[in-house]
Amino acid sequence: MPQPPSPSEGDMDSGLFAEEALSARDDESGYASGSSSEVIMFEVYFTKPHLKFLNQQLQGLGPEAILRWCLISLPNLYQTTAFGLTGLVTLDTLSKMGTAKDAPQVDLIFLDTLYHFQETLDLVDRVKRRYPRANLHIYKPQDVETATEFEAKHGERLWEINSDLYDWVAKVEPAQRAYSELQVKAVLTGRRRSQGGKRGDLDIIEVDDTGLIKINPLANWSFKQVQDYIKENNVPYNELLDRGYKSIGDWHSTQPIEEGEDERSGRWKGQVKSECGIHNSRSKYAQYLREQQLKQDDVLIQALQSRLTVEA
Repeated sequence: MPQPPSPSEGDMDSGLFAEEALSARDDESGYASGSSSEVIMFEVYFTKPHLKFLNQQLQGLGPEAILRWCLISLPNLYQTTAFGLTGLVTLDTLSKMGTAKDAPQVDLIFLDTLYHFQETLDLVDRVKRRYPRANLHIYKPQDVETATEFEAKHGERLWEINSDLYDWVAKVEPAQRAYSELQVKAVLTGRRRSQGGKRGDLDIIEVDDTGLIKINPLANWSFKQVQDYIKENNVPYNELLDRGYKSIGDWHSTQPIEEGEDERSGRWKGQVKSECGIHNSRSKYAQYLREQQLKQDDVLIQALQSRLTVEA
């Protein structure tokens, strides 16, 4: 039987055969495994029927069981958090699930908009002391470190003048930069159905329009369940919660709520808005940026035409 040609010395040195060939075991079985060449492995994705099935199965499980499923099923898993109560429950639960040195860890991503309450920043320090193994990645608006620098670049009170642009530069772009630099494939969020608004029909697993997998492990919990967990487990929390706040974001768009109001009714009060941007469709911001670019192009064209008219 003719033998396949042997690789040349040059090919071996370049690593071409090592990159393209399956292991002998894979070659025999015809299946890819975790030790297979990176070339033949695929990203994590769900078909619609599979996603529906998983949500049905996870719906009846508690947060700890959902988190265990995440740890064994989802690579490049992170937790996005502004250190609200729900996110703190997730963090504390994860800390108790992995006490061994080799236990899987879920890094945290915190978007510092530069307009958080001081109480929120103080909480970040307390959380870092309480959970020293938690690796925290902090992302700020691009090329600025302080609110003064932000306003020098984008103008004062941008959240009032152009809220979409503010959401983009303070939250959406930093989030996208974090996901890209950290190679994030899935994130744990602190969203719950009981928070009201667009979150009323939340699934446990969602996939956004870029393929990012979002897990809402406490989607089924009420505010009272979250609050009880925090108290029973002595989890550090934001002091503003003792002053009538329930959902806490930037200081300029967050107020205490009245009895009987939805948790998030103190956010953007009086505005037709219920999300900060990072949970909106990314295509919305792609369209917004295209529109802004077209406006800038129109201004340049008009300026050029005016100049040509004057010179003529």
